[in-house]
Amino acid sequence: MVNPIFSVAFQAMASRCEVRLAAVDEANAAALAQQAIDEARRIEAKYSRYRSDSVVGRINASAGRAAVECDAETMSLLDYADALFDASGGRFDITSGVLRRAWDFRRPVLPRQATLAPLLELVGWQRVERHDGAIFLPRAGMELDFGGFGKEYAADRAAEVLAGLGVQHGYVNLGGDMRFLGPRPDGEPWEIGIQDPRDSAGTAAGVPVRRGAIATSGDYERFIEVDGKRYCHILDPRSGMPVSYWRSVSVLGPLAIAAGSCSTIAMLLQEEGLDFLRQSGMAFLAIDADGRIHRHDGGATELH
Repeated sequence: MVNPIFSVAFQAMASRCEVRLAAVDEANAAALAQQAIDEARRIEAKYSRYRSDSVVGRINASAGRAAVECDAETMSLLDYADALFDASGGRFDITSGVLRRAWDFRRPVLPRQATLAPLLELVGWQRVERHDGAIFLPRAGMELDFGGFGKEYAADRAAEVLAGLGVQHGYVNLGGDMRFLGPRPDGEPWEIGIQDPRDSAGTAAGVPVRRGAIATSGDYERFIEVDGKRYCHILDPRSGMPVSYWRSVSVLGPLAIAAGSCSTIAMLLQEEGLDFLRQSGMAFLAIDADGRIHRHDGGATELH
C-alpha cells in the first residue's frame, strides 16, 4: 500500500512554510511534521537577529566590548560563513546586515551617501576575531546576520529530523528554500515551480526533484522602484547599493544551505555569477536583468 501525502503548513522566519510527507494517516503526519517544525523554530530562536536572547543577539550586543563564547553548532556556522566570504571574494559578508539601517523598502527613497558611509565602516568579516570557541566584533555597532543561510540551514536540519524518524517521501519548504527527503511514494519526482520574477502569479520553469534541495535568490522579494529603476534588498557590501544583474537565480544542490549560498553568491557577483554557477557543478536556472534564461542541467535533476 502506498501511503497518502499530507501537508502541514506553519509560519517561521517571517515566511510561509510547509512540511509535506507521506504517512499512514493525518495524525501520524502531523506528529512527524511537528518535530521538524520544532527544529526549524529552535534554529530561528537561536539565531534570530531580532531577539536579544538569541546567540546572534548576544554577539551583536557585545560588539566593541567583549567576546562571546559559542557552542559547537554556532562555531560550525561561523566557519561556514568564513568559507562563503572567501568563495565570494568578500561579497558574501555576514557583517553587512547593518546596511539595512539605510534602506527602507517600504518607501521609494534612496539612502544618502552620508547615511551609507558610516555603516560601510561597520562592514568587514575579515576584522572579526575568533579564538578558543568565542567571537568578538571589534567595533561597537557591528552586527552579524545569519539571514544569508539561516533559513536554508533550518530546512536541512528539519529534514534531517524527519529522516531520523524514518520519513522517506516528502520535503520541507521554508519560504521557498526546500530540502527533499526522497521522491513521491510512487517513485515519481515532486514537481516544483520556480516563480517568475516579474509575475508573482506565474512560474518561469518547472523542476522535477526527487532528492536534494532547491533554493532561489531574486530581486522580487523586497524592492523599491525609483525613477523607473528597481533596487532590491540584496546589497553589495562594498558599496551598500543593491545588485542588479540577475532577476533570480535558482540552484539545485545536495543541501539547502549549499544551494542557497550558491544562489546568493551568484546574485552578489552579478555578471561574474554565471561563471561561479558553472564552476559550482550544481544545476541552476538564472534569469538576467533582460529576461534571458541561463541554465545548466544536473545529473540527478533536470530543469525544464
